[in-house]
Amino acid sequence: MLRRILIANRGEIAVRVIRACRELGLETVAVYSTADRESLHVRLADRAVCIGPPSPAESYLNIPSLIGAAETTGCNAVHPGYGFLAENAAFARACEDADIVFVGPRPDSIELMGDKARARESMRAAGVPIVPGKSGLIGLDDARRVAAEVGYPVLLKATAGGGGRGMRLVADPGGLDDAYHAAAAEAQAAFSDGALYLERAVQLARHVEIQVLCDGEGGVLTLGERDCSIQRRHQKLVEESPSPGVTDELRDRLEQAARRACEAIRYRGAGTIEFLVTGAEFFFIEMNTRLQVEHPVTELVTGIDLVRGQLAVAAGQGLPQTGRAERRGHSIEIRINAEDPARGFLPAPGTITRFRAPLGPGVRVDTHVYEGYAIPPYYDSLIAKVIVWDADRGHAIARAARALTELEIEGVPTTRELALDILASDEFRVGSYTTAFLHETGSGLASLGAL
Repeated sequence: MLRRILIANRGEIAVRVIRACRELGLETVAVYSTADRESLHVRLADRAVCIGPPSPAESYLNIPSLIGAAETTGCNAVHPGYGFLAENAAFARACEDADIVFVGPRPDSIELMGDKARARESMRAAGVPIVPGKSGLIGLDDARRVAAEVGYPVLLKATAGGGGRGMRLVADPGGLDDAYHAAAAEAQAAFSDGALYLERAVQLARHVEIQVLCDGEGGVLTLGERDCSIQRRHQKLVEESPSPGVTDELRDRLEQAARRACEAIRYRGAGTIEFLVTGAEFFFIEMNTRLQVEHPVTELVTGIDLVRGQLAVAAGQGLPQTGRAERRGHSIEIRINAEDPARGFLPAPGTITRFRAPLGPGVRVDTHVYEGYAIPPYYDSLIAKVIVWDADRGHAIARAARALTELEIEGVPTTRELALDILASDEFRVGSYTTAFLHETGSGLASLGAL
């Protein structure tokens, strides 16, 4: 039975998890770096422990400090949120070794899906379509040969990668060598692992992901898809569910593939299977073995609280149901980042001098900021998520635009205007966009002049 939960994260996701725990009558312990002493998650938790200086390596990524904080405060479970150590098998094992419940997948599942090459092979074995390429570690000579076989353009990807780091698009043979060395160097710097794999670049595709919740014993609940194709430099900006580019027949096939994937590895907890979709075809990209930033989109269309679901599975209480969750209406999430459009959208830490969240029917704001809050320069630039729900897509778009116009943030530049431009674009309104949306439409969006 879960009793007291250590929240091994910060920012809006820490706030989100603390609120879910409070609603379930569970005690929470926040951890914070010295830079986050005044953060909202510290204020909301029942207790808070400082785990180190601002550097993530010395605080939020410091496994001994986190385990020590859990043990000294009597926590019998740890929720990792997303980012930081959420997909770190060593952290999950350290929790198990300390007799602390890790609210997430088994370490072996994290390890398997974290190795992108092994993940591809496991999905192929489960009958899930994968992009043509070579899954194993690949040297430069192999890269030249495989690229010629699958055809250009190709993508070089870090086997331990994520967030677009260690990834390079190669249009023709002349650019392969330089791209290979650059991707390997970036992967080594970001993940301490420079190994790469190669696959054909699927162009003019949509990025569609299936949300799952599993009990680890073969029970799987699929909760529909999210379209995450609106991206900048491989970072998602706007997400929606259902996808305007997915038919009922394709949706069924995607969910069946996600179910096979989860059953094959006996997955436990919340996770996301990501696909590239082009026409009636789809290909596995990766599995995120954690809660996603965009999970509220799914919560609004299904009515299922995914954090509560995670906690129930971790406590051995099982799933609310199996099969396919019912859905209704349409939901859109807009990420608001503290970034400066005039400086190429560089992160813009500073003090929030005014913050007013939008209100009204069908509007949800997940955030950790408040007036007077100083955004530190050490972490992710995400400061809020505006999520809306309405009966259909057209009304949801109108509600999202209304909510963004009501959102007031002063003191730092943000991406609010970019989001409004995206919502107003013809491509988004008719739902005809792909992952190339910003590249193709940038000149028509006033806020993208600095890109």
